Amino acid sequence: MNKYSERLNRLSFSQTFVMSNKVREMKAKGLDVISLTLGEPDFDVPPNIKEAAFAAINENFSHYSPVPGFLDLRQAICEKLKRDNNLEYAPSQICVSNGAKQSILNVLASIVDDGDEVILPAPYWVSYDEMVKMMGGKSVFIETSIENNFKMTAEQLESAITPQTKALLYSSPCNPSGSYYRYEELEKIANVVAKYPHVTIISDEIYEYINYDGEHTSIAEFPQVYEQTAVINGMSKAFAMTGWRIGYSACPAWLAVGCEKIQGQMTSGANTMAQKASVTALKTDYSEYRFMIDEFRNRRELVYNLMKEIPGFTVNYPEAAFYFFPDISYYIEKTLNGKFIQDADDFAMFLLDEALVGTVGGVSFGNQTCVRFSYAASEKDLKEAMKRIKECLEKATIS
Repeated sequence: MNKYSERLNRLSFSQTFVMSNKVREMKAKGLDVISLTLGEPDFDVPPNIKEAAFAAINENFSHYSPVPGFLDLRQAICEKLKRDNNLEYAPSQICVSNGAKQSILNVLASIVDDGDEVILPAPYWVSYDEMVKMMGGKSVFIETSIENNFKMTAEQLESAITPQTKALLYSSPCNPSGSYYRYEELEKIANVVAKYPHVTIISDEIYEYINYDGEHTSIAEFPQVYEQTAVINGMSKAFAMTGWRIGYSACPAWLAVGCEKIQGQMTSGANTMAQKASVTALKTDYSEYRFMIDEFRNRRELVYNLMKEIPGFTVNYPEAAFYFFPDISYYIEKTLNGKFIQDADDFAMFLLDEALVGTVGGVSFGNQTCVRFSYAASEKDLKEAMKRIKECLEKATIS
């Protein structure tokens, strides 16, 4: 009889993929379902990046790369960090991984022991808590709300820090809320963490370029926490390279050594052709790729105006990424068309069954009363999805 490890038993399946799989199953049965589940740009990879990958194949970059990545890619990442974030890193401080998810796991595995605490401002990306569990750690949650744009305060953070705290893990811009921390907010957070040298900041900045205000700040820019900060980024969101699986971490020297050691025993170097293509992507002026950001901005306006008209939704105006995270508290602990809605996951399932629109409930994001909508979809699908949801809820029997 097979018996799973306790480590595996602690983990849950990603709710994002659970819902997207349900959408696929329904589509396979012939149902006209609109999916707003996955956080994936719906654009194709730009031609110059594809051409660089073809060139890498023809030039026989088909052998193992160094564990932390090819030197020219790590140099390009250092140049990007200096150019865009005013951050000084040496190539030896960069570890290129199989997606930003592995970059985060490398850092956690390097610093977290059984029972150690990792602070997660909620809402958080679905995998954060599961990653902490995987490493034997314990998540400590800081609650936020739509009223403060789902952002923690420095005072909340300081109250959560204990001698057992090993890390603060957050994303800015944030998946799922679409909010981001401004310079002044991060400076206050940095001042708090600087008082606790046993705490490492893991700053997930994968949505950096999808910022409609153009004001991205990395907390590593504050010298008082540079030696305590791991910056996480990658190619998936800004360059529509989700399937190419290239992420990276930029760490203080002591932590970079740990990441390379962990990765060397797990996967070794990342895909070589994708690494070479990433050099081209990072060295190209980003104005070449801004058409994607401009399109996301247009979709944000469209969805915001339509979503405000949906009964029972409280909607804020996301400043970055490509998500809405409306509060649907109005429907919690009510019965809709005979279905009891205990939390946001039940509501997301109701929308899938009744309106044929796939979303992701907020429970696995650390929020019981919000639902995540990805607007990385065509305007046609977004308009139809909002129409279906509005009509469904207007006609619903509520008790």
